[in-house]
Amino acid sequence: MGERIVITGLGALTPLGNTWRETWSSLVAGRSGIDRITQFDASGFATQIAAEVKGFDPHETLSVKQVNRMSRTSQLAVVAAREAVADAGLPADLTGIETGVIVNSAVSGFAEVQDATEVFHSDGARHMSPRFVPSALTNMPACEIAIDMGIHGPVNASALACASGAYALLEARRLLLADEADVVIAGGTDAAITPVMFQGLNAMHALSTRNDAPTEASRPFDADRDGFVFGEGAVVFVMETLEHARARGAHIYAEVLGGALTSDAFNVVAPEPSATYATQAITRALGRARLAASDVDLVCAHGTSTKANDRTETAAIHQAFGAATRGLQVTAPKSMTGHLIGAAGALASMLCALSISEGVIPPTINYTTPDPECDLDYVPNTAREAVVRHAVTNAFGFGGQNAVVAFGHAG
Repeated sequence: MGERIVITGLGALTPLGNTWRETWSSLVAGRSGIDRITQFDASGFATQIAAEVKGFDPHETLSVKQVNRMSRTSQLAVVAAREAVADAGLPADLTGIETGVIVNSAVSGFAEVQDATEVFHSDGARHMSPRFVPSALTNMPACEIAIDMGIHGPVNASALACASGAYALLEARRLLLADEADVVIAGGTDAAITPVMFQGLNAMHALSTRNDAPTEASRPFDADRDGFVFGEGAVVFVMETLEHARARGAHIYAEVLGGALTSDAFNVVAPEPSATYATQAITRALGRARLAASDVDLVCAHGTSTKANDRTETAAIHQAFGAATRGLQVTAPKSMTGHLIGAAGALASMLCALSISEGVIPPTINYTTPDPECDLDYVPNTAREAVVRHAVTNAFGFGGQNAVVAFGHAG
C-alpha cells in the first residue's frame, strides 16, 4: 500500500471550455465565461445571467441511449471522466483495473425534479417518464461513469453543498490509502440552471443582478461585489498512489497531501462570522499535510463574490496563516467561471494542481475597488508566473460545511 497519492489525469467541461486544456487556457488569460442565460427565458427574472457550459452536444460523444437516460449533470460528468482517463493514459474500459469512483454533486437531479413536476401537473401522472427517478439521484453521475467504463470497485457520491467537489478528492485519497482501489476517478459535477433555482436564489438575495455587464458580475473580494453567479460544469481527476503511477510511467500533475472537514454549526446559509471553524479546517489540513504556514505559496479561494463569504474567508486565511499571510498569493476562479456548485471545489483543485505543475497562477478578475475588509494579495486581473511549491483550496458550503485540500509537487 502506498502512502503518497497523486493526480495523473484531468477532465473538465466548464463555462470556459469543453476540455481541461481549454479551461486552463481561459483561466490563465483571465477570460470570463459568464453571459446571458440561454437555457430558459430569464427576461422577467431579477438575475438574467449565468455561467453556462457552451457548445456541449452530448450526442457527439454519448450513445442515444445514454443521452436519453442521463441528466445533464451525469452527461457532463461522464464526458469529463472519459477525458481524465484518456489524459492519464488508461484504457477506456477499466474492467481489468481495480478502480473506484467518487464523483459528488450538490444539486444533482434538480432540473429533472422541476421538469417532472411540470409534466405531472400539466399532463398527468401517466405521462411521467420511467427514467425520471434514476436520472435524478445524487449517486447517478458516479454510477453512470462506472457503467460507462466497466468499473466494479467502490462507487460513492456525497453531497456537501458547495464543498462537494473538494471533498471528493479527500474521499478518493482515503480509498487509495486503504488499498480499496489502485485508481480512483474523483471530482464534482452539477447542472441546475433552471427557473426554480434562480427564483429561489433571488429570494435569498444571493445572486448578482449585474445583468448589463455579465463578464463583470462575479467580482470576489472587490468592494462592489453584489452576489455570486450561478454556473454549471464538471471537473474530474484520475488519482492513484505514487508507486502505481510511476510503475506505469504516468505523467503526474501534483500530489494530494491531505485535507480536513469542519462544520460551522451556525446557520444554513451564512458563514460563522468569527471564521473560527473555517480557520480550523485550514490549520488541520496543513497539519495533516505536514506543512507549515510558510510552506504554502497559493490559496485558491472559495471566493464567491458575496459580501459575507469573502469577508469571512479573508479573516480565516489571516487567522490560519498568521505572519505568513504577507507572502501568500490568493486567487478566486469564480470571478471567471461563476460558481459551479458541486464542481466548484474540483475546479479549484485543478487550478491548484496546474499552478504547481505549470508555474503560473490565474488571476482574480474584476478586482478594481479594494475592500478594506478583504486585504490579501488576490493576484488581481492578470496571471502571474510563480513557483508554487504547495497550494491549498478552500471550499465552503451551505450548512456550514468547510472542506480544505492541500497539494504539492510529487517530485
